[in-house]
Amino acid sequence: MTEEVDQNFEALLEYLRQNRGFDFTGYKRPSLMRRVGKRMQDIHIETFENYVDYLEVHPEEFSHLFDTILINVTAFFRDTAAWEYLGSEIIPRILAAKKGSDPIRIWSAGCASGEEPYSLAMLFAETMGENAFRERVKIYASEVDEESLMVARQGNYSANAIEPLSTERKERFFEHSNSRLVFRSDLRRSIIFGHHDLLKDAPISRLDLLVCRNCLMYFNADTQRRILGGFNFALNNDGFLFLGKAELLFTHADLFSPVDLKYRVFAKSQTHARERWTATAQSGATEINSQGHESRLRDVAFDVAPMARLAVNADGQLAVMTQSARDLFGLSSQDIGRPLQDLEISYRPVELRSLIEQAHGEKGTVSRSCVERRTGHGEAQYFDVVVTPLYDNGAGLGTSITFLEVTQQRKLQADAEDFSRKLETAYAELQSAHEELETTNEELQSTNEELQTTNEELQSSNEELETMNEELQSTNEELRTMNDVLRQRTDEINTARSFLDSILDSVRVAAVVLDPDYNIMIWNNMAQEMWGLEADEVKGTAFFNLDIGLEVGKLRQAIRACQVSGTNDDVVLDATNRRGRSIRCRITVTKQRVVEEKDRGVILLLEEVNGQTEA
Repeated sequence: MTEEVDQNFEALLEYLRQNRGFDFTGYKRPSLMRRVGKRMQDIHIETFENYVDYLEVHPEEFSHLFDTILINVTAFFRDTAAWEYLGSEIIPRILAAKKGSDPIRIWSAGCASGEEPYSLAMLFAETMGENAFRERVKIYASEVDEESLMVARQGNYSANAIEPLSTERKERFFEHSNSRLVFRSDLRRSIIFGHHDLLKDAPISRLDLLVCRNCLMYFNADTQRRILGGFNFALNNDGFLFLGKAELLFTHADLFSPVDLKYRVFAKSQTHARERWTATAQSGATEINSQGHESRLRDVAFDVAPMARLAVNADGQLAVMTQSARDLFGLSSQDIGRPLQDLEISYRPVELRSLIEQAHGEKGTVSRSCVERRTGHGEAQYFDVVVTPLYDNGAGLGTSITFLEVTQQRKLQADAEDFSRKLETAYAELQSAHEELETTNEELQSTNEELQTTNEELQSSNEELETMNEELQSTNEELRTMNDVLRQRTDEINTARSFLDSILDSVRVAAVVLDPDYNIMIWNNMAQEMWGLEADEVKGTAFFNLDIGLEVGKLRQAIRACQVSGTNDDVVLDATNRRGRSIRCRITVTKQRVVEEKDRGVILLLEEVNGQTEA
């Protein structure tokens, strides 16, 4: 049964993709099914198959369904502490890295109804001044939901939506329009709103700050990696990524490094950023071509080579180096592209420029043996330096420089006799240590994999909880609206009831209202005055069980006739009022005006008449 439900749900997603262009295949299935199920429950549809039929007949339902799936829960400066950190720490770093006139590019991805990009505009305007903001800053705000995007473009909000802002910000950045507030038009021009699908559309590039809060948690792991690959490509080398409180990047450390995990701020990882995104974006749900795998394999194999190796291009610039070379000579990825002559390694521990010239002059490998290098602690290291010119079809490509450490060999030569006596014992100890190390390494690797799996499960659970929290917040807003409507209607009913009571109390005849079961509903002041019973004593009691100075049983036929035929009738009876005086009482029996005939009650009007009037 579960498999059949899953198949029907996938058929529904395929129908949405073909008919409306919305591709939800990358979304997490549990939360997606829960949101669709909520909409189906609202319109009383039980199966996904029946819901597809309903969509075919009612095209307006697509809009309601997308509003339910795309939970647009947002607010100005949502998670205040994180925004304060962004304003106090990250924005000054962005501005410090820029020259005075350099443009600043920001992208708010998944901006919902616009509160997030307007919050960014306020922070940057406060930090750098409004004139500089208008001249230098461009905020690109994107959203896949067109209705939310329309609200965001207007920048028109209710007083409740603006409530989180301080009075100073309200007065500085908003203008009054009737009972609503509108974001200032001169600052609004720096914000560009547009439709953008994170799954299909190319990312906006050359960004200094990318804000995508509480969007990634709705996607599965593969889709998240594709999107984050695009984000990595979109950011400048010194750009920042600002995520929501439910989103972490422990499994994407190759793409981003944390700046502050508490506030979910990350920096772009520098290594092979463009290549990573290109491969990820081109793959999508398909396979990466084998050539890309082989190119990446060559890069990684070169980088992890055990010896220190450099490659210098034909222009004398450092082109590539192994991890061992970086560790040994204190180089970094920022040195890539710099002239070799500007680096310390060009002359220490050996003069490389003359060796390079010699190698190209002889068109063959040149080497130097036992080159000494002193470490920072004064220890001596010895290397064999091998310089090899690189050619392609006779054209010079550059030079390969390899440092083979021979320190151990030199020591072995000096201590050959001593080591020969201890060699057998050392070998046995080394073998044992190696086996223990291999065992420990396997155990650590297994433990690490378990921890990664547990972490991913915890992150997934956290994202699920955050999704449910936003769903509950959305439902709470709906209940609050319904409560306001019920409160208004209750006030209207109470007003109508007070109005009716005042009318009945002002009538100078006794008025009694009976429900369909002849129980007393209303007993006005004149009825109390005539028969001596308070309203609280008789309300809800059977009229024909009253013991008053009027033979109520004689009214049974007239009351029933009024209920059945709806005709009014007057009956005159002898009675005794509360003071014990005999009177003639005229009783007018009138039907109630009600919506359903089966609920018809009657109204009795009782008044004293004298004998002369009767005559």
